[in-house]
Amino acid sequence: MEMEQRRQLQNHKGEAMNTSEMGKEDVTLDWRGRPSNPTKHGGMRAAAFVLGLQSFEIMGIAAVGNNLITYVINEMHFSLSKSANIVTNFIGTVFLLALVGGYLSDSYLGSFWTMLIFGFVELSGFILLSVQAHLPQLKPPPCNNISAADNGEECIEAKGFKSLIFFVALYLVALGSGCVKPNMIAHGADQFNPESPEQSKKLSTYFNAAYFAFSMGELIALTLLVWVQTHSGMDVGFGVSAAAMAMGLISLVSGTLYYRNKPPQGSIFTPIAQVFVAAILKRKHVCPSNPQLLHGSQNNVPNDTITTFSSDAGSFLHTEKFRFLDKACIKMQDGTNTKESPWRLCTVTQVKQVKILLSVIPIFASTIVFNTILAQLQTFSVQQGSMMDTKLTKSFHVPPASLQSIPYIMLIVVVPLYDTFFVPFARKFTGHDSGISPLKRIGFGLFLATFSMIAAAIMEQKRRDAAVNSNKILSIFWITPQFLIFGLSEMFTAVGLIEFFYKQSLKGMQAFLTAVTYCSYSFGFYLSSLLVSLVNNITSSSGSSGGGGWLGDNNLNKDRLDLFYWLLAGLSFLNFLNYLFWSNWYSHNPSSSASSALGNETPMEDYNHYRLDDNNIP
Repeated sequence: MEMEQRRQLQNHKGEAMNTSEMGKEDVTLDWRGRPSNPTKHGGMRAAAFVLGLQSFEIMGIAAVGNNLITYVINEMHFSLSKSANIVTNFIGTVFLLALVGGYLSDSYLGSFWTMLIFGFVELSGFILLSVQAHLPQLKPPPCNNISAADNGEECIEAKGFKSLIFFVALYLVALGSGCVKPNMIAHGADQFNPESPEQSKKLSTYFNAAYFAFSMGELIALTLLVWVQTHSGMDVGFGVSAAAMAMGLISLVSGTLYYRNKPPQGSIFTPIAQVFVAAILKRKHVCPSNPQLLHGSQNNVPNDTITTFSSDAGSFLHTEKFRFLDKACIKMQDGTNTKESPWRLCTVTQVKQVKILLSVIPIFASTIVFNTILAQLQTFSVQQGSMMDTKLTKSFHVPPASLQSIPYIMLIVVVPLYDTFFVPFARKFTGHDSGISPLKRIGFGLFLATFSMIAAAIMEQKRRDAAVNSNKILSIFWITPQFLIFGLSEMFTAVGLIEFFYKQSLKGMQAFLTAVTYCSYSFGFYLSSLLVSLVNNITSSSGSSGGGGWLGDNNLNKDRLDLFYWLLAGLSFLNFLNYLFWSNWYSHNPSSSASSALGNETPMEDYNHYRLDDNNIP
């Protein structure tokens, strides 16, 4: 009996290895739907057109998002706290809608068509914003908030049809940008074959190049475009954003002949749902002690039931995490050859990929507080700068929203140096294509973020004390350290997170997984809105700031923004400790393909214990 079981398992292993070779084929098509040619399609040449779209798109959306708080306060006449929430909710929605774009791309449209369709949706939103900002009848009457407050009056807030037009335009931009963002990263990365060692190194370079394109777009938006908005009006500024988006779409279409296009897979959620349903239906069954006895190692179920998950079971390490899901692979021995429904019997491949999805959730969640800090730099820090001396020369004043260009000025120098010198140097010691693993890169970025808020708190206290006690106005450049530190932090965290998620072994879901990383931004900005409201309610009821709350007034000289920054610094450090725990938990026994993304961080003893080889056959 023992010999017969050994023989069966050897046969199953051979079948899985054959499937492995098939699973490694990277199916991509050209623009006519024919198999792509490696000599003509893909590579950095094709990715450059996508990088063009990314640079122009971020240029347009950043010019709107980063100066939006000024527009809603000065021209739509919303209060400071409400305006901050409008901005954070808008940006949060952009990133939340990335899930829609990722799902539509992987399931039905493909990355190229998703970007093209929703790129025009975003363009229409920019145009509508420009029209509203230009026509007086679509805005409330002009009013100076400071003068009105001094006279005991209130500016008329935008309501009714005027408010409706504003929010329709704003959320057209959110819908378009949200659906375009994950596909830009995924489609650019799809131009490289990760199975090739040379292409894998170029893929790492692409992720750094994508952040460089992002930094260039942000820099131009926060300098040139914000300057246009400040001096030529928001209508012209929104119009320039529309022009930038149009240029991005032209760049996208220009690369059509060179793209490697991954075809959509059908609903990407069906195989995931099948695992949970099958595991629940077989919850009372007992899993075999040997993971090779689970269905799927034998490859008895045709692969057409799991087309989304095209990797084979043999390319994974078995993991004891979420072992209850293994019950979905238990094949019923009823003495007949009756084929079980895919909703009752799943393969090891399906189960292990669902385990990967569940395992990366804590990593994703650990970056939410990081993006809550980003929200402050785009809202309260802009208002903080508006309360300072913005004069650079006698005739030139720095727009407060342009403060956010400071880290990007640094990054357009640092990112190329990082990729050119640090990555090859670190690669010699770690053996990792990216120099250091994405998880380590994320962790270092989260650690730096804490110091950004510490710098912000110290400088806000200094600014407030000078204004209240000495009637002095400090130079706006005093608050540059918080932007510089966070910019460096974002270079590590943002790029590391995107690379980490894209390289997970979930083929056919790259756009959706990239979208998941953007959800971290979304939840971070929503958490920012929640924190602002919560802090106001708690501090106003406790009377810690004279009854108005830390952020209850429209005057930062009366508010206690410094205390709010200290609160965020504490949350950021606790979040970093939380991340250390979960990254260690994830690294303990991930899938083999995932461990390659981590830089071989899986302990060798775990590998030897779970490896499917002859020594483990009973």
